[in-house]
Amino acid sequence: MRRHEEWNKTRITSEFNERRKMVYKTNIFPKIDRHETDIYIHVRDGDRLDNLAYHYYRDVTLWWVIAQANHIGKGTMYIKAAQQIRIPHFERVFDVLNELYEIQKSRL
Repeated sequence: MRRHEEWNKTRITSEFNERRKMVYKTNIFPKIDRHETDIYIHVRDGDRLDNLAYHYYRDVTLWWVIAQANHIGKGTMYIKAAQQIRIPHFERVFDVLNELYEIQKSRL
């Protein structure tokens, strides 16, 4: 996940009005299309995106892959109970990460 941390950092601009200024980048995530290998689950009460990412990918930082695949909004890790969501297959996550890296690299 070093690549992910590399492009997600903030940077400090050169002086602006005699002050240095912190600039935050906006993340643009790739679209994750449906695929026949995707897993569909019904969410139980208390399920969270980071816990599901750990269960299926063994990496809590990949919670955004599940959120992006299901168009789940920002602001919370919790998912409504009894909702059906799609978990992109583990092997496809590498393609998504590579696509994300290319998007962010082109924005530098």
